Parts: sequence; structure tokens; C-alpha cells
Amino acid sequence: MDGTSFQQDIPRGGPRHLPIAEHGLVGDLRSVALVGSDGTIDWYCCPSFDAPSVFAALLDPERGGRFALSAAVPARTKQFYFPDTNVLITRFFTEEGVGEVQDFMPVTGEDQAEQGRHRLIRRVVCVRGTVPFRVLVAPRFGYGADPHTLRDDEGRLLFESPELSLALTTTVALECDGHDARGDFKLGEGETAVFALDQAGDEIAPRGCAHAEAEHQFNATVAYWRRWLSQSRYRGRWREMVHRSALTLKLLTYAPTGAIVAAPTTSLPEQLGGERNWDYRYVWVRDAAFAVYALLRLGFSGEAEAFMRFLTTHISPGDGESGGPLQIMYGIDGRTRLPERELPHLEGYRGSAPVRVGNAAAGQLQLDIYGALVDSIYLYDKWAQPISSAQWDDVCRLVDWVCDHWDQPDEGVWETRGGRKNFLYSRLMCWVAIERAIRLANRRGLPADHRRWRQARDDIYRRIMDRGWSERRHAFVQHEASDVLDASVLMMPLAKFIAPTDPKWLSTLDALTEELVSDSLVYRYDPGASPDGLRGDEGTFSICSFWYVEALVRAGRLDEARLAFEKMLTYANHLGLYAEEIGRTGEQQGNFPQAFTHLSLISAAFNLDRALG
Repeated sequence: MDGTSFQQDIPRGGPRHLPIAEHGLVGDLRSVALVGSDGTIDWYCCPSFDAPSVFAALLDPERGGRFALSAAVPARTKQFYFPDTNVLITRFFTEEGVGEVQDFMPVTGEDQAEQGRHRLIRRVVCVRGTVPFRVLVAPRFGYGADPHTLRDDEGRLLFESPELSLALTTTVALECDGHDARGDFKLGEGETAVFALDQAGDEIAPRGCAHAEAEHQFNATVAYWRRWLSQSRYRGRWREMVHRSALTLKLLTYAPTGAIVAAPTTSLPEQLGGERNWDYRYVWVRDAAFAVYALLRLGFSGEAEAFMRFLTTHISPGDGESGGPLQIMYGIDGRTRLPERELPHLEGYRGSAPVRVGNAAAGQLQLDIYGALVDSIYLYDKWAQPISSAQWDDVCRLVDWVCDHWDQPDEGVWETRGGRKNFLYSRLMCWVAIERAIRLANRRGLPADHRRWRQARDDIYRRIMDRGWSERRHAFVQHEASDVLDASVLMMPLAKFIAPTDPKWLSTLDALTEELVSDSLVYRYDPGASPDGLRGDEGTFSICSFWYVEALVRAGRLDEARLAFEKMLTYANHLGLYAEEIGRTGEQQGNFPQAFTHLSLISAAFNLDRALG
């Protein structure tokens, strides 16, 4: 569809846009749904993370589609996760009673065929008094561009579009209203109503969702998440936040392939009203490799093994279209083509257009990905299980390529669209790629071109120390021939490139603190001083804020590190979730929740805990 043929508006009357932070997340390791604190599901893609949206009121309240379920009278609301799970509960406090909506997507781990159903269950319970509820099920298929019909099929409501059909079963009576289903019902204390939304099709047999079945699936899903989380070895001071971050990273994994997406949303703006709106529902090699590091730290080796399987099965050196042996990102099924296009019929989050699907950055050259990837392979071999001979052959091909190409300009870790430069971070991570491969070869006695690798590693070190240092700024800078500061250099001591107490590094840390840090929050760089090819500004970048905590830890500045970390925790939403950035008044900005932020929180907490003893 061209995005203009079907624009059935949703009835007005609800809030225009909930803040990004006013959402929780449920999922089944295939896709996720974002549930607002008002009980509305306003983001859901079926049957996978990168499929077209079914509910997208987050990007357009009128045309996007929503599944609203809330008290029908004025109510205060609160959200929390059922302890140690990804089952989300939204509570409604009214004058006459208290009710709650329990949202989850069944995942048991017992029968993978069951996961092909992509079921979304919403269980409504009155826990005190009586509560009237109101429901509106208004899907808009194909990012709001595909028409659909609605019919009653022997007690199931079938929403049918050309590419996808959904079946709604419920224990309460709903009426069909054009393309939508709606209803009002009242529950007394102890009473329950159930709504189940299933992917429908010829290959999937019809099924209901009675109270007993919903109860069984609720208990099985709770048991799955608790069983998974019990593998964690983290016993530190910030257990609740670390475990919530781990559960969030797990929700961002795509079980059929082992892929890990950067975020489950698209086009949530880095600046309200700006154009920095990107689709993050793909596998960034860098982000996924860092996520593997964070999960391995906590003892979750299964996810690391699944990602290694994704690399071996779906990614092979030579498939990069940007001049490198690898692309910087892939589809969750390993596909390499991710064409970017705009959806002009959607207004964007609070008018922040354009809404984009696909990502043109897939064609960029970002040399840092090789360091992140080889480091994660090195750690997997060290902490999980030895890599295979075939995987080592792939590592050797990657490192040989890095030895030949490390000194060319690229777009850099921040995916700037202002032209290629000789970024320090890219050089740093090329050094990491070669250095970790040398370590792995030495530890395992694996064959390697040691002389060539050591020469390239040492050449990169000298190049960074000579051309990445600014005498005027007394700091390491963003790229060669510049005096611009960049928070990515915080990785220098974290990657063990430079001693965390080296005078040059301490001077750099002071310069970054003075120019890019604001109340523990860290900006990536100053777009005014270093144009990135895009208009407008952005918020502080939360992964950089947690890198800053780690850098302070390693420099021995523990009091500052702990205060900065505790301050960062206050910027989480009510469920402990983070988007990519933090705005000027503390609001979440960018795609949500962001793997980058949560994996860096885990790493910072782990290392701060260890330093504090």
C-alpha cells in the first residue's frame, strides 16, 4: 500500500499522546506490546518485531490503532510488574472499588510451536468493590494503511486485512462498530473478564480463551520468567534495577534466530518535533554484542549462545554492502536489505515527523562494530564455552580485514549523516578487535598471523595517541584534526586501551565532565561544534551516562560514581525502563525501551558493586 488508501480514524476523546515513559512492555520473544499507564496498548507489531504495526496510536492517535481497556469512571492508575516477570499489571483506583488489567504474552519455553500463535492476553480483575470497565479494540493494519473488515465468527471477532488477520475471543459481550469492537461491563469483587487476541489464519486452528485457560497461561508465563531470571548470578546493591534490565534485554531477543533488536519501536523522536526519528527494530551488530557482554556478566549464557548461532547461521564475512565484510545491522532473520522509507500518513509522536520504517544506516561503514563483535566472541569463549574452529576461521577473516582497513574514515558509532571522518572511537574498537583476537589465539593456542596482527594493533595505538590527542583541549577528541569532545572516548579505559589513572585520561575525563556532563547525564557531543548532517538538537545519551559512571569507578572516584549512578536511576520510568535519551526536563526521548541503555546499566552496576566491595 502507498500509505494513503486507508485512513480510518479512531474515535477521538482519549489523550492525544501519553509520554513515552508512561508505558510498560510485554512480549513473547517474537514481538512486544507497549501498554500505557492508562491501560491502552498503543504499540504492537504482529507477528514479529519488524512486522507492520497493528496498534500504533503512539505514532498517530487517530490513524494508528489501539486496544484501550480501562475503568469507565475517573480513576487513579498505577503500574507494576508481577515480581520477577514480564507480566504487567495496571491498577485502577476508583470511588467504588479497585480493578486491574493483567497484560502478558504467553511464553512457556515448553512448546516452541505454541509461540507461533503470537497471543496477547488481557485479564481484567476486580480486587475490591465494584468497577465498571470500557474497552475499544481498534486495530489499524499495515502501519494504518491497510483496510480491514470485522465479522463475528461463531463467538470470535475476526479482524481481517489482506496481509494479516486477528481473532479476538472474550468472556464479555462486545458490539461491532464499523471496523472496531467496543463494550462496557462491570465486575464485582473477585470477578474476572478475559480478552485474548490471536493471529488468525488457515494454518492456525481457532481457539477460545476461557477463564481456566487464561489462568493456566498466566501461571505458566510467570513460571517461565522466574525460571529464566533464577539463572542470574547478580547479588549486588541494585538487584531490582539490574534484573529489570536483564528481563528487558530478554524481551528484545527474537527466539527463532537468537537475534537481539536495538529497541522494539520506530520513530520515537530524539528531539520533540525534530527529524531524528529512526527505526530500531533490527539487529545492530554493536548493540547485540554489547548485550551479550551484559548478559554473560550476569550468568545468562544461553542468550550468548543463541546470538553466536545467529552469527554463524545468518551472517557471514562478505555480505556487507558498505565496503566492509559485515553490515552494521541486519534483519531479525539475518536479511541484509533494510530499505528506509517514510510513512507520510502518520503524524508521528506528538507531531514529530517523519515516521520511518527501515534504516538507511544499514549501508554505512562503521568500523567500531568489529571490536564489539570480537570482544563478545572472546568473552563468550572465556565465560561460556569454547568457540568452534569454523567460528575462529570467521574471526581470522574479520581481523585480517580490520588490519587492512582500520585507517579509513567512516560514519562512526553515532551514525552521523554528515560525511565520513577519522573517528577515534572507530580506531579504538579496531584496536580492540585485533587485541582480543590475539588474546584468544594465545589462550587457546589457535593459529593466527601474530606478526601482522601485532603490528596493526601497535600502529593503531600510536595513531590514537598521536592524532587523537588535542594539546589545546588536554583531551582525547572525537576525530582527527579536531578539538571536538565526544563521550564515546569514555570507552578507552573500559576497553583497557589506556590505564584509567593515566594523566592523559584523567585530563580527558575532567574535560568531558566540564563540557558534556549535566547532573550525571552525558551528551554524546555538541552538534553545533560537530555538524552531523541533521537539524536540531538531542537529549543526553543514557548509555554514555552509564559509561561515565564506569569511567569514574575505574579512576577510583567511587563517591562521584555512586552519586552519578543513583541520580541516573531517578531518570528511569515508574517500571525501571529507559528510552535512548533523557530530555532537558527529565523526560524519556527516543525509541523505547533501549537495549543500549539497559546493558550499560547492568555493566555499570556490576563494576560499581565490585569496586565498593
